[in-house]
Amino acid sequence: MTALTFDSFIKKIYIKAPMDKLYWCWATKEGIETWFLRQATYTDKNGSQHAENDKIQAEDTYVWEWHNWDGQEKGTILKANGTDFLEFSFAGDVCKVSVTLEENKDAVLLTLRQFDMPTDEETKMNIYNGCSCGWTFWLANLKAYLEHGILLNETEFDLTDIPQAGHIFVNM
Repeated sequence: MTALTFDSFIKKIYIKAPMDKLYWCWATKEGIETWFLRQATYTDKNGSQHAENDKIQAEDTYVWEWHNWDGQEKGTILKANGTDFLEFSFAGDVCKVSVTLEENKDAVLLTLRQFDMPTDEETKMNIYNGCSCGWTFWLANLKAYLEHGILLNETEFDLTDIPQAGHIFVNM
């Protein structure tokens, strides 16, 4: 087994859903807004915004906004094969995230890898720890949505005025 380090982490989850539905959940504005984001905007390399169900492509840029967080995440789609793999810059282009989907019996194994992270103390706390915890929740939320039709993230209560809400609430 490879030693754990602070420059990357992997999260895996089996989800009983069709692969094309899982890819849609990650690779379209409409899909990613169903389980993950309040608002997503994808723009192609020519400056045109994607329609709700257009699949993202390499060189697209994105702006993401979550429920209960006033900030925006901006980045670039680095790779997207249209079926079972995508990769994007993340955390202000500090690192990268890849999502791989693999058929496995009656489920799809989703593997999320966040990598190329700096290893200074601030990044260890905010990116490694924060994102590792965050992705764990969001992947469970995706599973709950696709397998049971429910969402676990907080949309009823406004948490934006609570200091460190992203570090203390498990369903941010």
